[in-house]
Amino acid sequence: MTRGPLKSIRGLCVLTDSLLWASGTGGMVGKSTNGGKDWQWTRVSGCDSCDWRAVNAFNEKEAVVVNAGEPAHIYRTQDGGATWQRVYYNDTKGIFFDDMDFGNAREGIAIGDPLQDHFMLLRTQDGGKHWDTLPLKQRPAALAGEAIFAASASNLRLLPGQQAWFITGGATARSIRLQKNQWQANPLPIIQGAATQGAFSIAVLNTQKAIVVGGDYRNDTLRERNCLLTTDGGKTWTQPAVPPQGFRSCVIYINAHTAIATGTSGTDVSFDDGRHWQLISKEGFHVVQAAKKGKAVFLAGSDGRIAQLVTE
Repeated sequence: MTRGPLKSIRGLCVLTDSLLWASGTGGMVGKSTNGGKDWQWTRVSGCDSCDWRAVNAFNEKEAVVVNAGEPAHIYRTQDGGATWQRVYYNDTKGIFFDDMDFGNAREGIAIGDPLQDHFMLLRTQDGGKHWDTLPLKQRPAALAGEAIFAASASNLRLLPGQQAWFITGGATARSIRLQKNQWQANPLPIIQGAATQGAFSIAVLNTQKAIVVGGDYRNDTLRERNCLLTTDGGKTWTQPAVPPQGFRSCVIYINAHTAIATGTSGTDVSFDDGRHWQLISKEGFHVVQAAKKGKAVFLAGSDGRIAQLVTE
């Protein structure tokens, strides 16, 4: 366990077993090149109050961060975090970005809460150097009281073939997918109806199979309708036989059948595609991520905590 010089970490990007980036409060971004043993922390200049809720790194030198809240900023570094360049700014009233994901080294999307009754969507095609707002007609409409949670930068996933998949919560919880240039929404039978409830994270194994976790973050030991499974691309959802032991803000697959979920009240593992979960630690985190190339799994959360999970 290590601790960074910040109050909370919600952005985490693990590229290899040795190279990972983290981001969070106080405008802070961190990088480790030795598997989390040592960290280099920098504060993005002029962004002391920014809470970087998502970080996407391409290598040891290049990374992009986006903050939650108003005004909205996206910054990019190409010298390992020594300096940062602002590549997007928006001070529209109500602007609030929640997540960012890249399908490859060039194409990415940032997603935010509704403006003009449609979810905010930005697109980049040059690795985050420039961002364009999608026209209103290309952005999915939001229902009353529906929003996205900026809890762990894991509620949006880009899939091959220009597909995207994200989940929502609040007054209404839905699974929303972009396929063949059309947004298709399906209801999620997860706990919902209040601003603190809904779907917080989605782990996508392939175009058909996914796990969603969430719950009520103000009642973080509640196990009622806090996890859902789909095997048909989000058209229908089922509840696990044994759910995680409370609210969970992030879920990932670490192989074809094993998944890890974490939240403020603990961390769980499932070895059977999410059907049965067992608590492995009462220590809670905001986010868990696995190495894109490698086997390492890291968790991060409040008080700047970063821990490596032993999976073998």
